[in-house]
Amino acid sequence: MLQINQVNVFYGAIQALRNVTIDVEQGEIVAIIGSNGAGKSTLLRTVSGLLKPRSGTISFEGEEIQNLSPDQIVKLGISHSPEGRRIFTNMSVQENLLLGAFVRKKDPKIGQDLKNVMTRFPQLKDRVSQNSGTLSGGEQQMLAIGRALMSRPRLLLLDEPSLGLAPNLMAEIFKIVIDLNAEGTTVLIVEQNANRSLEIAHRAYVLETGSVVLEGTGKALLDDPKVKEAYLGG
Repeated sequence: MLQINQVNVFYGAIQALRNVTIDVEQGEIVAIIGSNGAGKSTLLRTVSGLLKPRSGTISFEGEEIQNLSPDQIVKLGISHSPEGRRIFTNMSVQENLLLGAFVRKKDPKIGQDLKNVMTRFPQLKDRVSQNSGTLSGGEQQMLAIGRALMSRPRLLLLDEPSLGLAPNLMAEIFKIVIDLNAEGTTVLIVEQNANRSLEIAHRAYVLETGSVVLEGTGKALLDDPKVKEAYLGG
């Protein structure tokens, strides 16, 4: 479904990704783990068109997308829930969600999708008219994911969905990811909780200083001594 081939990305003179090659098959959960500054968020931002690679290709369902604009990429079926949630705090929950459907603004099914998000996230249903800046951290994360779902993605990019959440909310977010995948959404997830993300991932990649240094099934990386020592607390 997604092929990232020999991608190099720079911030000015600083290279953030080095010849990164990653594949995501339809129906998978693929996890990207690594320490802070490894290039994980840069990778997702490059897939969604917010950053442009200096070289290499990114293909979605056989079509090269590395030169497309972010809105064109969303229209193809890729949606990005960014690190830090990036919700519009001065707008209501419903307004944030409707912005997620901006590229489909004439689609009569938007109303039904709004109901579906409210069913999936009942906490949001109770606060649909509330200013989103007043939501708790967990509710804001649910809103960020719900907004991403409003574009009806076939591939969902999740950047640090459990960051800063209490353990019970963290468990709820991971359950949502599993449920979305079971319903047919392919997921590429960047997550600092390496243990949990490897537990739910079909396959995973380890990034170090912008390069892929390990890849394998989620279980294989969970059992890998190097991964345990570096990312799983021994």
